[in-house]
Amino acid sequence: MNASIQEYLSSLRLGEPQTHRNIVVFPLIGSTYGDSRWLTLGEALEQQLLSVTEVSQGGSVPELIVINRADRPVLLLDGEELIGAKQNRVLNTTILLKEKSETVVPVSCTERGRWSYVSAAFADAKVVMASKVRAQKMKSVSESLAAAAGYKSDQGEVWEEIAALHAKAGTNSPTGAMHDVFKARERELEDWLRTFAPVPEQTGLLLVIDGEVVGFDFIPDPRVYALEHSKLVKSYIIEALAQPDRGSADLDAARTRARSFLSEVSGCAERTFASIGYGTDCRYQKPGLAGAALMHDDKVVHTAFFRLVEAEQPGRPISPPRRRRFVE
Repeated sequence: MNASIQEYLSSLRLGEPQTHRNIVVFPLIGSTYGDSRWLTLGEALEQQLLSVTEVSQGGSVPELIVINRADRPVLLLDGEELIGAKQNRVLNTTILLKEKSETVVPVSCTERGRWSYVSAAFADAKVVMASKVRAQKMKSVSESLAAAAGYKSDQGEVWEEIAALHAKAGTNSPTGAMHDVFKARERELEDWLRTFAPVPEQTGLLLVIDGEVVGFDFIPDPRVYALEHSKLVKSYIIEALAQPDRGSADLDAARTRARSFLSEVSGCAERTFASIGYGTDCRYQKPGLAGAALMHDDKVVHTAFFRLVEAEQPGRPISPPRRRRFVE
């Protein structure tokens, strides 16, 4: 892992834990660099400075076209969902779009049963992909990059994970849309968001659910992080809502596991790849862990790491046919 990312990780401290039943959220507070001038996806769309459409009238499942008309970079987070057009998608990696640019971005489908227009352009779904699905997607995208096949996910695995999420949550969707899980549990999510409100100077969050670290996200710009906070919280807690409540949390044990996880990820080996927009895409993978970071001008733009619990997911490692799909 390069020195800049290690320095940021070592600067992180755990804020006062926020708890609800079996969930512990640790606000992450670390080094910042003031106003980055980036716009978020939500800001840029609301101000009509950004448009996201299919790449053509016929469309292409793994790609969308994004036009940034702003004179500022726009931050697109890995896993942010876009809804509309021919089918809902999520971003396959974090991208810092260049100002005044037109970019083809890599995406995954999160709505298996629809391929027809409901709108000309995409809207902000105001959610980030459910964390366990996102973790597996991150793993497969890293494997695709290592195979020199670009920012492709294992689309079949994404669909399987979304179907599993619906099954656990007891929800249904006529088109198999991940967004319908969030819609069905919207009232509960909003209630829990009040418990997990952002705190001053917060730049990230780390989740412990049922005594195990799920993962963390870190954006070292408090203003930008605050705008993404609710999306990220919902990404993690939707999984908890889909499972039986296993009782209250042990805060001391959660704090110990959180610190151990931060220490573990700081020792990961790193592979770097050219980013879609500004910066360098850094990838980290070892048994039981997947991570990624976007660096620009020797500064961290966004970092995320997830615990992969392979023992709970027999058969999840990508099969040989799926590996071949990356390079066909």
